Amino acid sequence: MKRSLNIIAAALLLVGCGSSNQKTVTKTPADPTVYGTTITQDELKTLLYTYASDEFEGRETGESGEVKAVNYLKDQYVKMGIPSPLSGDDYFQEVPLVKQKSPEIKLTLNDKNYEQFKDFLVLGAENSETIDASNIIYVGYGIDSETYSDYKDLDVKGKILLAKAGEPKDENGNYMTSGTTEETKWSSGRQSMSSKANIAKDKGAKAFLYLDPSLFQRYADYFGAQAASGEYGRVSLPSNEQSTLLIMVSEDFAKALYPNINDDAMTKSFTTAMEIDIKSQSKDVDSKNVVAFIKGKEKPDEIVVISAHLDHEGIKDGKVYNGADDDGSGTVAILEIAQAFKAAADNGDGPKRSILFLHVTGEEKGLLGSQHYTDNDPIFPLKNTVADLNIDMIGRTDPKREGDRNYVYLIGSDKLSTELHNLSEEVNKKYANIILDYTYNDENDPNRFYYRSDHYNFAKNNIPVIFYFNGTHDDYHQPSDTPDKIQYDLLENRARLVFYTAWEVANREGRLVVDKAEPKS
Repeated sequence: MKRSLNIIAAALLLVGCGSSNQKTVTKTPADPTVYGTTITQDELKTLLYTYASDEFEGRETGESGEVKAVNYLKDQYVKMGIPSPLSGDDYFQEVPLVKQKSPEIKLTLNDKNYEQFKDFLVLGAENSETIDASNIIYVGYGIDSETYSDYKDLDVKGKILLAKAGEPKDENGNYMTSGTTEETKWSSGRQSMSSKANIAKDKGAKAFLYLDPSLFQRYADYFGAQAASGEYGRVSLPSNEQSTLLIMVSEDFAKALYPNINDDAMTKSFTTAMEIDIKSQSKDVDSKNVVAFIKGKEKPDEIVVISAHLDHEGIKDGKVYNGADDDGSGTVAILEIAQAFKAAADNGDGPKRSILFLHVTGEEKGLLGSQHYTDNDPIFPLKNTVADLNIDMIGRTDPKREGDRNYVYLIGSDKLSTELHNLSEEVNKKYANIILDYTYNDENDPNRFYYRSDHYNFAKNNIPVIFYFNGTHDDYHQPSDTPDKIQYDLLENRARLVFYTAWEVANREGRLVVDKAEPKS
């Protein structure tokens, strides 16, 4: 990456104001294109051919390839002269992950022993513990929405909950949550289970037992085979808060626990003789976020975050998953954006607000690095965080999309702040002229992309976000996602768009207004 810049004289022009006797000299507002145009496809290509090379071994979370990746990123910031927000030359935020082996579990119901993988499956067992599950609240479908809720007038904090798959329909066959016949996030499959489990967690439940026979069989087969291998599997982030245990159950077990579960949708409390004894098996995983920082000149306590995930899929069956687009493209884009902001700062055009360049680990394992930052250890208070501009896959095109290739999908820009959305549109028209495609911004997008990259951990804390994304392609999560397939002119255009947007957010007079904040549970 080029580290010395020939900044044109126009960016530094000083003009007098007032009469000839007036001594005050005012600097004209900086032209961001002077710095934005230093983001070039040649430099992006040079960086990415290194970062997404076989040398980095697919950058799997906690593995040797990721160690090489984080050290490479640190070296780039040191060369640029951009400091860390941490002490000295420490650019690493430690992320204490654990890799889990299937826990040893004994579950008894009415003095009968039941079998893991045959009758039930426990997910998210971070600690060894014995749970008295004699008092249970059946919450029907386990839904909590504006138009329908199984939690009305219920306090479930610290309680054991039981719910089932699906969602109710009205007499016309429309889903009661949406009033239409189209499936929602509550309707079926993994998305439904995740949405319902998250509600139980947000409400402070101790455990969430869930019946979905077809999903249970798929999960039980997968995790059963993993347990039989004796290998460590899922990587997770221990929470500073009380976690909610997710227990998938078979239909036979669910009926033994609550015989009317298939027919009854009404909330009900009941008692039973059930105990769950868990012996967790896990080992620590060494992983890190990489952070760099440019301090604001006028409002240094207000933070604009630019994020991308540094990890990928590693090596599988002897093949390196290079992750050039996912998310090598976002990673090198941040490096170039950081260089542009540093050039501006060196010329006295530093941003009013501070910029945090945040490279997060563990995205492929479940947004873990960004979750650690927002939930466990925010370097800067979340209340001072103005926005997160998150870049995840901006180097390719979506083969399913028709029309001009000079586009980018934007997700989340209007979810929390109307001002951010309008600013984004205006910046694009003024500087970039990229087609902004909001296809995946739809609340009912079946892909649920809004919830699947690191911006979401900021959004759930009512911090305005934009997620920049080119869509998936045949090389997504394949060893064929290599740097030779990146379209570097598009990567340049999209990286510049993020820079110009960050420039406006950081330099506008007023902080972005959050006018669509979600109520906290």
